[in-house]
Amino acid sequence: MNKQLQITIVAIAILVGGYFYLSSGPAFDLLSSSSEEKMPSHVLSEALAARFDYLSKNGNSSCSASFRSSIPSMADDDRLQGSCCSPMSVHRYSEQVEGLVKFKAVAGQNIEKIPDDPYDVEAGLAKELMSYYDLELTPEEQKAYDYAMQNSSEKGPCCCKCWRWYVYGGLGKYLIKNHGFTGEQVTQVWDLSDGCGGASEHHH
Repeated sequence: MNKQLQITIVAIAILVGGYFYLSSGPAFDLLSSSSEEKMPSHVLSEALAARFDYLSKNGNSSCSASFRSSIPSMADDDRLQGSCCSPMSVHRYSEQVEGLVKFKAVAGQNIEKIPDDPYDVEAGLAKELMSYYDLELTPEEQKAYDYAMQNSSEKGPCCCKCWRWYVYGGLGKYLIKNHGFTGEQVTQVWDLSDGCGGASEHHH
């Protein structure tokens, strides 16, 4: 047996032995389909987790009328942060932010004025959206808005008539009038943008 053939046989033996060793050990489990099933289906990115940690502890948002009336005097680069009513839920927060990313990834729905994070809204954008709340809609457009009012989780842009009600109500009217959004689409935006806090309305 020549030297080259001996080397080839040894190499094959090592490969075969290595395969059976890996297939019987924990290393193989990392590559198996069953290990994927053991992995959590919803993994929060470090950046999103850090953002949640900050917003849940440093929010300035309030349901009060005085807070709503203070928004027009804020600097445009100020931010409205945190939840209004209940403490933020990390699970629900991640669902909402990721849901908005998916929503805006659909053709015709990537509208810049839809806030990417309902718990972190720029004051300048909030002012602009509030100004749209008084937009007059055509009867057909009003039907779309009324549909969202009836079918959204909060039966409106928010659970109460705080600043979010007028900001997201204005957003809904803007989307219907300027981008032809349907009532179903506005309902999705409102549900994904609910800023009341809490762990309700989990969408899987």
